Amino acid sequence: MPEGLDIKTLENWLWEAACVIRGEIDAPKYKDYILPIIFVKRLSDVFEDELEKLSEEYGSRGVAEEILEEDHGLVRFYMPEKVRWESIRRQTTNLGEYLTDAVRAIARENPKLQGVIDRVDFNATESGQRIISEENLKVLIEILGKHRLGINDVEPDILGRGYEYLLRKFAEGSGQSAGEFYTPREVAILMAHILDPEPGNEIYDPCVG
Repeated sequence: MPEGLDIKTLENWLWEAACVIRGEIDAPKYKDYILPIIFVKRLSDVFEDELEKLSEEYGSRGVAEEILEEDHGLVRFYMPEKVRWESIRRQTTNLGEYLTDAVRAIARENPKLQGVIDRVDFNATESGQRIISEENLKVLIEILGKHRLGINDVEPDILGRGYEYLLRKFAEGSGQSAGEFYTPREVAILMAHILDPEPGNEIYDPCVG
């Protein structure tokens, strides 16, 4: 992982975020709220990196923005201004509704992300009360905005590492083995070395644990 966000820093960062919603949300659901927000941050930072590169190529940010409006294929995932991290961070009212609309807008603009990033309603209620309060959602946004997640800032599998960590913490908190919920990274690497797949091979997960 690039300098500035090593494994320990990543884990402390995610646990700080989880502690904000501790009590409001059952531990198994931490990841359902934290990971989509990290995903938005990652998408936004990568988009900014790509926009910066295009700005240099076309001479100005304004020109690059206009070209991107016409051709979204110039970037990995297109992010309208209202769903970029700075726009979300500046939102002071109705953040749950705004964030829910944002992830849905990202999915509409990028069909490959439909059903991936837009599954959680940050404005949802249970027994007449918000599942995650507006105040805690604001704190969560501030915490998850601490680190830059651009192209050269973190390893590509930042979401996978975050998912593994949150699953492990949930398992430990429940007094159960993390291996019951996911295959530990070390075991996955060992299996890959044992199988030694080659280009064109197909591997069926039920056959390898």
